[in-house]
Amino acid sequence: MKRAGIADLPLHYGHVPVWLAERMGKLGLAITEEIISNNGKNDFLRRMSDPFWFQSLGAVMGMDWHSSGITTSVLGALKRNINTHAKELGIYICGGKGKLSTNTPNEIIRFSETNGLNASNLVKCSKLSAKVDNTAVQDGFQLYQHNFIVSDEGNWTVIQQGMSNKNATARRYHWHSSTLKSFTEEPHTFIYGQNCGEILNLTDKEAEPLKKSMLSLTSEPPEKMMNEIKKLVMPNHHDVKAKDVNLKRLGATLWLAQENNISNFEELLLLPGLGPRTLQSLALVSEVIYGNPSRFKDPARFSFANGGKDGHPFPVPVNVYDETIKTLRSAIDKSKIGNSDKIQAIQSLSKISERLEKNFIPHDNLYELIKKERNDSWKYGGRTVFGKEKAPISKQLNLF
Repeated sequence: MKRAGIADLPLHYGHVPVWLAERMGKLGLAITEEIISNNGKNDFLRRMSDPFWFQSLGAVMGMDWHSSGITTSVLGALKRNINTHAKELGIYICGGKGKLSTNTPNEIIRFSETNGLNASNLVKCSKLSAKVDNTAVQDGFQLYQHNFIVSDEGNWTVIQQGMSNKNATARRYHWHSSTLKSFTEEPHTFIYGQNCGEILNLTDKEAEPLKKSMLSLTSEPPEKMMNEIKKLVMPNHHDVKAKDVNLKRLGATLWLAQENNISNFEELLLLPGLGPRTLQSLALVSEVIYGNPSRFKDPARFSFANGGKDGHPFPVPVNVYDETIKTLRSAIDKSKIGNSDKIQAIQSLSKISERLEKNFIPHDNLYELIKKERNDSWKYGGRTVFGKEKAPISKQLNLF
């Protein structure tokens, strides 16, 4: 397996309110069901091992688009909802944050016994992945979260996260069994965290001579330091700036979502009654489900689906969120009984948006868009961890 690189992930504290956590679980389950229905369990595991896609998933679910909290909250929401449907989905999420991570082996064993898997081997894989990222890669980050996502066919993905108290950042590590050749030679699909300069990485294939020397107990100290390959730096600023977003892609999606445009596309005529704001959310959710891997380089763009719990780029539009879940849930349920028209229409949203952006010229009005979303937030049941958005007080004197 090739190690893909590293990226910044600022540490964020706080909690996910119940009203958002419940919706995250419902939307996450619907997205998972549709991915598995279309492309199978291995495709879901592959996506989860892609940090760009994972960060985009968290953003479209209403989490802060760039923070470390996405890891804990998204995996927690998915675990609560996916595991109750493990029999039909064939996917089970083990582990979690802090003490929950220590129960990973027991959860793996229970799922393995139910599905006839090699439990001891899977437990070994879980422990080795944690050992490598905590010990073999000495980068100053101490693991505090470990999730082992396994299918009933024995394939798996690991997502685990470490913290550096020194610089208040987190680093997320992604593993995927389908490309794993060795636990000690470049096993990661991706490492997500801040570039702290040179580190000791004994999993790099170029460290093989060093490992042999260490094993033979030579007196030579390990001096070979490894260079990371690819770097994605997530900024410390909480607000969404124009530089964080592919404006051409976002602009095409927002244009498509306008109420007067849906009638221009035959594929979308099966989505009647949806206002432009719900279409905006649904279009970005559609892309998370059906978009190709190259379209997730700017996770901030997906925060324009359902905002963020801290109000960036705007408060979570609860009414829009619920309508998005309802529409997607209805489409998935109908497709299970042979009526796939509506789910195909939702799939078309991402395809049409991609088609439109080829010749789309975006306007430099991102901040005006964010301002409008905030001003209108109360109309859509806007909500943050600080409370519900309120309608502006009219300055006109009311005599009656």
